[in-house]
Amino acid sequence: MHTSAIYQQLKKSLNNYIEQGNTDFTVALSGGVDSVVLLYLMRALKADTPAINVSAIYVNHGLSQYADDWQGFCKSVCIDLEVPFEAAKVVIKPQSRTSLEAQARDARYKALDERSSKGSIILLGQHLNDQIETFLLRLKRGSGLKGLGAMYKARLLQSGRTCFRPLLNVTRSDIEAFAAQFNIKHITDDSNTDERFDRNFLRSKIVPVLADRFNGFEQCTARSIELLQQQQTLLDEYTQLDLNKCINEHQALCISKISEYSPARIANIVRAWLALFTQVMPSQKQLEQIIDQAINAKNDAQMRIDLLDGQIRRHQGDLYFVTPSKVLTDIELNHSELALADGRLLIKSIGCGLRPPYSNEQVIVRFNCNSARIKPLKKPGSNTVKHWFKDAKIAPWLRASVPLIFYNDELVQVVGYFISANHIDENGVFWECK
Repeated sequence: MHTSAIYQQLKKSLNNYIEQGNTDFTVALSGGVDSVVLLYLMRALKADTPAINVSAIYVNHGLSQYADDWQGFCKSVCIDLEVPFEAAKVVIKPQSRTSLEAQARDARYKALDERSSKGSIILLGQHLNDQIETFLLRLKRGSGLKGLGAMYKARLLQSGRTCFRPLLNVTRSDIEAFAAQFNIKHITDDSNTDERFDRNFLRSKIVPVLADRFNGFEQCTARSIELLQQQQTLLDEYTQLDLNKCINEHQALCISKISEYSPARIANIVRAWLALFTQVMPSQKQLEQIIDQAINAKNDAQMRIDLLDGQIRRHQGDLYFVTPSKVLTDIELNHSELALADGRLLIKSIGCGLRPPYSNEQVIVRFNCNSARIKPLKKPGSNTVKHWFKDAKIAPWLRASVPLIFYNDELVQVVGYFISANHIDENGVFWECK
């Protein structure tokens, strides 16, 4: 096993991690031939390099009637190889506008991330044929440069943990031949032969024909994918330079600055900006709508475009990505600190601010009271909270989350913005959010 080409390739691909002191590896074990072969290879690598630690996790989606049997098989393989094993059971709840495959994938990554030992690198068993199938699926969907780059060898999860695919340049046939040579047992998922699924159709009907017709088709496709990935990496570097010029400290996108660029460049900047907040990119039609409304709408237009996990809003010449906020309710302030439902901390401080409340005054924090009136310090006259928010150019979607401090039914402070001129005291109190 140690002299095989596939083992030498795996050893070389992990060498940089090991040299940098990253010696903990977790194999995402499904029981299929690719992940089982990967586990055997890692067990052989540990024999060569005792400093490394190898463990395995089976994610049980419960989507197949055989899921528990596969879990038992994976456990027995790990016992035979003396590899620590853990099973993670996840529940997939159907969601609109999201495929079951995508939900299962997201749940699998989340489980692997949560169950793997701290600092370990998660190893995935995808191989070259998986890569080609992904490329063709993306091609069928009309994907651009980034999509056609298919799967990268390494990817970062949101937690910052690394996932690595050491077999991505190895063909399925080579993996199967390796398993046969060393009598490595594995399971076969019956759903992999169901040609109603596009990936299975490509696997059984399309890729074999192309490989037979065109000599070296798999390797040539892999080379094209690598070139696409290199070009995307270069484009990302230039895109980041553009984005840095067009974004402010609040991560809002300046419309006048992006308007200086060509249409293609504007679209690229907007996609990069959206990627700061969401992994779900808008369709081409939605992207065109975002750009058109941002650039061509009147300055006072109330722009709102709903996406899967947030909204695109326009305010004072900037674009904002707004995520749904939690509903905040009225709370009596009896202590110097109060944890709000959205995670912020409301803190009472001593200093130039409001006179302390009288004994017959109840101190309450309220939200979204636009008709409440206040005469702010150093402002002319008394007016509604709505008026003063507009005067201060506070974005409409932020207003409902601004804490309003009341003494009984009298508004005395708009936290972070105004203090009542009628309640000022140099040796008083005030509230702030952190």
